[in-house]
Amino acid sequence: MSVNRHQPHVLVLPEDRANSELANGFHLGIEHRFTRRMQVLVEAGGWTKVRDQFKSDHIAEMEEYPERFMVLLIDLDGDENRPDDVRTVIPQHLNERVFVLGVFSEPEALKSAKLGSYETIGEAMAKDCRDQTHEIWRHELLRHNERELARLRKCVRPILFPPMRD
Repeated sequence: MSVNRHQPHVLVLPEDRANSELANGFHLGIEHRFTRRMQVLVEAGGWTKVRDQFKSDHIAEMEEYPERFMVLLIDLDGDENRPDDVRTVIPQHLNERVFVLGVFSEPEALKSAKLGSYETIGEAMAKDCRDQTHEIWRHELLRHNERELARLRKCVRPILFPPMRD
């Protein structure tokens, strides 16, 4: 299901199938009436392809659709500088609308840590975002995202988890 490009929305560009499943799990954690505000794109096929695809395909679209936010979901493979390598292609004027997140090693390590299926982990990430908690995000494989996550929550939480009205 695609988003309404003229309303605030979030696109997620995952590196691979595991990251896609994490994002799909997160999507499951969104209240049904807000699910059209997020779309998980087709896996890019590697972190460099996420970077290159963002540059070639998404910069122009983000300029055309100012209500768009993007999450670039990558594996760090133990390289703490990888998010900075990805950020090199993000134009300064889009910095506040693009977020680079990922597992410090790779998503398979989250499953090995007995956190559940990718979908379950993604749903826990959504719950943390909705409830403004950090239970799953404080895991040793995810806590390096803390600063980026704070920026993301500030911008994206009102779109995907708006305050409930009485």
